[in-house]
Amino acid sequence: MGTMDEVVEGWLRHRLVVHDLLDLVDDEHIDFKPWDGAYSLGDLAIHIATSMDMFAKMVVNGKFAPPKAEVDYKTMDDVREIVKKYTEMSKWDLKSLNKVKVNAEIEFNNDKAPGSFWLSNAIDHEIHHKGQLFTYVRMTGAKEVPFFMKHPTEVK
Repeated sequence: MGTMDEVVEGWLRHRLVVHDLLDLVDDEHIDFKPWDGAYSLGDLAIHIATSMDMFAKMVVNGKFAPPKAEVDYKTMDDVREIVKKYTEMSKWDLKSLNKVKVNAEIEFNNDKAPGSFWLSNAIDHEIHHKGQLFTYVRMTGAKEVPFFMKHPTEVK
């Protein structure tokens, strides 16, 4: 894991693509699910955002706390605003981390590991779900989707 600025910038290269994908979705697709039991498109986007926030706060505070349930949305604009809000909160939390917090052992899901492990896990989790979001967005009819991550000059 590089410096926290490098970690934040690398994560943002992925997160900002989530924002771009959501810009391609109309309200009629907010509840789209590709199979029974799947997240809806709106829920998947919010899960991506709240999960990273949960992991970032876990490392900041040194202990797990479940993410806040964000269920009060009706439109894609609502979803986009929630994701933007959590992007800013996560960015702030990640930038506030120091070596002590990143190296501290934290228990989560009956396992103990340093904060750096949980941050890496959080980024991988987000990338996994972002891949699903690409599929959802394509299935709703989007013809042109963004590249899977922003280039370094696109994030500052």
